[in-house]
Amino acid sequence: AGGFPTARMKFRPCIDIHAGQVKQIVGGTLKEDSDSLITNFEANQPSSYFSELYRKDGLGGGHAIMLGANAENRATALEAVKAYPGGLQVGGGINTENALEFLEAGASHVIVTSFVFHDGKMNQERLAAMVDLVGKSRLVLDLSCRRAAGEGRPVYKVVTDRWQKWTDLEVNEETLKELAQHCDEFLVHAVDVEGKMSGIEEPLVEVLATSPIPVTYAGGIRSLEDMERIRTLGSGRVDATIGSALDIFGGKLLYDDVVKWHYEEQESDPRESAK
Repeated sequence: AGGFPTARMKFRPCIDIHAGQVKQIVGGTLKEDSDSLITNFEANQPSSYFSELYRKDGLGGGHAIMLGANAENRATALEAVKAYPGGLQVGGGINTENALEFLEAGASHVIVTSFVFHDGKMNQERLAAMVDLVGKSRLVLDLSCRRAAGEGRPVYKVVTDRWQKWTDLEVNEETLKELAQHCDEFLVHAVDVEGKMSGIEEPLVEVLATSPIPVTYAGGIRSLEDMERIRTLGSGRVDATIGSALDIFGGKLLYDDVVKWHYEEQESDPRESAK
């Protein structure tokens, strides 16, 4: 890892919002019709409950994702960011019309995917317009991707529009270096394993480790062993989000254990000094 200081991997929390509720879903089943949607978990608590939990535990850089552009999801996302000013990024249907509303409500960044892609290609004009509007330092590009069919080296291509539409943009070192000039961070869901708690997409984590800016991986994490594997494959430079596997989202992995692991990685726990 020439030239890189030793990085400390972070756990990044998440709040996924569908039909105005905090949920965990199987990523590849998100389509126009809700009949095909496979839901792992629906929370009884409001989104602000999770924001306040993350704020209390000092976890920054998490994200609230709106799965579908509608008024219910917008209201639930705004509630989440208002409860933790500066602590959450917001994504899902973000464009130049609504980005500022979320930043003004307290989001640290906006996360953008579909808006900057058009007809399967990256739209440089739209990307430039978004950077002009919010500033590079408040923009996260979501490069969520699926593994393309074929033999040999795994190839990952960005997917947009509820992860159903393929683009021709490959997630590789060259792409990450180029796009890093226009944003502050990347968020990458491995869509094929998203929500399945079946293990991580290891070759993708290795690709993400080449990113010159912070990058968060999501998809398939089910244990602290998976977190350790990401730390090893990613040389500590790839952060990770856990969804369906966490007990707060109906899974078996204890959220408190993940937070403890996170602070052991950082070698300091701000919650101790606050006591």
